Amino acid sequence: MTLTVGVEEEFLLLDPHTGENAPLAGKVVAGLPGDLRRRYRREFRSCMVEMVTEVCTGLDDLRGQLLTARRATAELAVATGATLAAVGATPVADHHREPADDPRFQAIADHYGPIARDPAVCGCHVHVGVPDVASAVEVCTRLRGWLPVLQALAVNSPLYCGADTGYAGWRSVQLERWPSLGPWPHLESAGDYDRTVRMLIASGEMMDESMVFWYSRPSASFPTVEIRVADVCLTADDTVLVAALARGLVGTALAEASSGRPAPQIPDVVLHAAHWNAAHDGLGGTLLDPVSGRARPAWDLVGELVERVTPALREHGDLDVVSAGLRRLRRDGTGADRQRRWPRTAWIDEMSKATVHG
Repeated sequence: MTLTVGVEEEFLLLDPHTGENAPLAGKVVAGLPGDLRRRYRREFRSCMVEMVTEVCTGLDDLRGQLLTARRATAELAVATGATLAAVGATPVADHHREPADDPRFQAIADHYGPIARDPAVCGCHVHVGVPDVASAVEVCTRLRGWLPVLQALAVNSPLYCGADTGYAGWRSVQLERWPSLGPWPHLESAGDYDRTVRMLIASGEMMDESMVFWYSRPSASFPTVEIRVADVCLTADDTVLVAALARGLVGTALAEASSGRPAPQIPDVVLHAAHWNAAHDGLGGTLLDPVSGRARPAWDLVGELVERVTPALREHGDLDVVSAGLRRLRRDGTGADRQRRWPRTAWIDEMSKATVHG
């Protein structure tokens, strides 16, 4: 069975001279042609633009849609005096932190207070089609131990306040202040999911079901599992790699559930540590293997992930793309690695080029 895949990418608009966030989303979106405007989603902040793909079955189609959206939006950004940046967190400064003019966004800001006015961050969300909510819950529980590895592949936010944070993925550290964000809990059924969400809403931690911000979740809008752990990727090819591995993980989880293989029980505290490790180091050192509890070379865990999902990659025709993408990642480094190599004086120019590069 071919699983569908789709991607949401969030981008920052930056002042091309200072690198500060530029609240120009309204002007940029006003220029989008009709076919692309349908793929625009209004974001919480006026310095952010979110573009989504249509439902795809093949990675070539996905890549083409990503590049079309990135290049058209980048051209419009330049026309408004901004630079479109595929970066996971505000790199310099964010002086306009009020939510966009929308009653829903204002309600979120009122409920969560200063958390909702933190500097803007941008993610890459991958949707993979599944049969139903019960399947989505099963898949999310089985993905828990592998999402730190996917996160490490996609780290792309090393800067904050114009300086290197020492983290490869500052976005996920900043987001930890949100109470309904983090690893998916170990849930056994759709009933478990519904009961848990109802309790969290009753506590006030979530305003409603749409506030489930776990790193994977059943989509509230589509028959998909939504994987939300990645920074927005520096290039479209990086996004394609993350999407292919996400589809491989979902396909593998469905097959394991069908065979009756039990999902591993991983303590939440260990899983949190694995995600922190991924955000801090990316692929540059060791990652915590949450199943064994041991720190291991990051690329060893990447190899195990690929080995585990290879049957699903072959089934979807994605294995060659993933192999080539990982070779490129070994050669060039993660998005965070590449940003750190850029001269500070050329950072905005390099970011602009990378954002529209295949």
